[in-house]
Amino acid sequence: MTGFAHLDAADVAAFERDGYLIKRGLLSTDEIALCNRVIETDPAIRGSRLKLADAQGGSTELALWNHPGEDVFGMIARCGRVAGGAAKLLGGEVYHYHSKLTMKRPGGGGRWEWHQDYGYWYQNGCLYPDMLSVAVALEPSTRENGCMQLLAGSHKLGRLEHGRVAGQTGADPERVERALERLDLVHCEMAPGDALFFHANTLHCSAANLSDRSRNLLICCYNAATNNPYKDHHHPRYTPLAVVSDAAVLAAGAQVADPAARWFLEEGKDATTDTRKAG
Repeated sequence: MTGFAHLDAADVAAFERDGYLIKRGLLSTDEIALCNRVIETDPAIRGSRLKLADAQGGSTELALWNHPGEDVFGMIARCGRVAGGAAKLLGGEVYHYHSKLTMKRPGGGGRWEWHQDYGYWYQNGCLYPDMLSVAVALEPSTRENGCMQLLAGSHKLGRLEHGRVAGQTGADPERVERALERLDLVHCEMAPGDALFFHANTLHCSAANLSDRSRNLLICCYNAATNNPYKDHHHPRYTPLAVVSDAAVLAAGAQVADPAARWFLEEGKDATTDTRKAG
């Protein structure tokens, strides 16, 4: 799998120590501009947005699909910078688990409660937490508009119990409170094109967007090939990932992919116990 040159031994060590890694400028200005253009023009994305409520009465929009496809978002999920980086950090072959756009509108776009991705994915038949996500900022991601927050080193806590919190799933509040006392809280502020790699057991959340600017993230999620789920659910089992060159991202242009081939999540079709997952 190509793309390992974008991450070095120091990056791997930091990820293993802290449970996350931020790579500045992983995507170019032109690539980000293309992504934002497709968000506005792709009818499948417009027609597949779900609203997820938080405990304070706000909501966040989410569009989620299982297969990467041939459009710009598929090329990002399949390119060496992103998929190759995920493989480097997990130590072997990975496959595309799903991708999603999380969209916080200005003036109240909802928060995400403290959770671990593996708190959801454990329920889908994944025996090991050999999974990670790559969150790419498509717009400035700041404290004011609800950037992601995480607890450095929290992936070493293991999987915490999760339960329903409004329309989301949240980690055990007592454990989160104790973790907040002992671990460093990191606000992951990012410029467009910056990417956050984070482990499936890393505790993270995000505040509501109270600014006058939106906050859009593309999140590509990966599972180790050796961690093939033992049961069927709404995300794919091991499917070999056709990795593409980094140049394929811009080459995709503004084309849109077949929504049936991408397999978008629909309201009420999530098979995960305790609802769906985002960031």
